[in-house]
Parts: sequence; C-alpha cells; structure tokens
Amino acid sequence: MEYIKTEIEGVWIIQPKVFNDARGYFFEAWKKEEFEEHVGKVSFVQDNESKSSYGVLRGLHYQKGEFSQAKLVRVIKGCVLDVAVDIRKDSPTFGKHVMVELSEDNKRQFFIPRGFAHGFLVMSDEAIFTYKVDNIYAPQAEASIRFDDPDIAIKWPIDSKDVLTSAKDMDAKSLKEAELF
Repeated sequence: MEYIKTEIEGVWIIQPKVFNDARGYFFEAWKKEEFEEHVGKVSFVQDNESKSSYGVLRGLHYQKGEFSQAKLVRVIKGCVLDVAVDIRKDSPTFGKHVMVELSEDNKRQFFIPRGFAHGFLVMSDEAIFTYKVDNIYAPQAEASIRFDDPDIAIKWPIDSKDVLTSAKDMDAKSLKEAELF
C-alpha cells in the first residue's frame, strides 16, 4: 500500500496495490503492522457501513471529548467526495479541510484522526460506504458542523439546495458556534 500524506498532519490517503486478472481483483484493505508503521497505533473497535443515493451528504459529524473517534473510511460501491475538517482549536490547521474522492474504482482509503469533523457527498447513483472507528458510538457526545459553513468553505460540486441531508445536519452549528476540542 502507498501511504500519502495530506496537507494536514495526521490525515492520510491510502492507496492499495490492486491485483487484477480474468477472475476479478484482490487487494489488502488493511494490514495492522504496515498501518502502524506509517500512521501510528490505532485500535479499531467497530466497523460501520452505510448506503446512500446521489446527492446525499452525511456530515460534518464528530464526537466530543473522551468519545472522539479516529476513522478509516472507504467506498465499496459507487463514488463519494470525502472530507475531514480539523476542529482542534490549538492546531495550526484549525478549520482547514482535506477532500478526497473515494470510489469502488480507485479503492482508496482515507484515515481521519481524532479531533476532526467528517462528512461525505455521494456522487454516484448509489454508494456503499464503510469505515472502522477506534471508539464506540456515544449519542450523548455526538455533534455536527454545517456542511456549508462559509468559514470552512468546502467547495461541494453540487448546489446546496440539491443536497439531501438529515434534519440534524441541517440544524448543525457553524464552526464558530460548535463545541470543539
């Protein structure tokens, strides 16, 4: 696997080596020793999966305090634009974001450390999205930041009025209003 540093420290794009032949393909999606050598020690405790249709935007989600989560995300079917936003108040990259295309074709993965809000926009007719987390889901610690917050200035490729999102995400706070790390 190739581990690609991004412009924000701790956020990684992981490009697997894919072996194709007449039968299909094979690749290693995660290898503990190799991951720890490049990214660091992370103990994943849960795998999650979601299915969404074109224009669905999930996020920007995070969990506060002791329930914060690191995530290793990828797409099994379809294509998404995935975003990690640095919400660590003392970070030199606070409020900055990294966007990466994840698809069934490129098979890339995206590692998002604790202290980041996370979201994705579905760009294909349908997407199946899967991710590992290093901490349990805690509803009492759940929080969201507006996907269209002008201070973060994510350039989503579809008009915000065409985005399909939850009522919770539409009511999310701005980065300035959010309870952060």
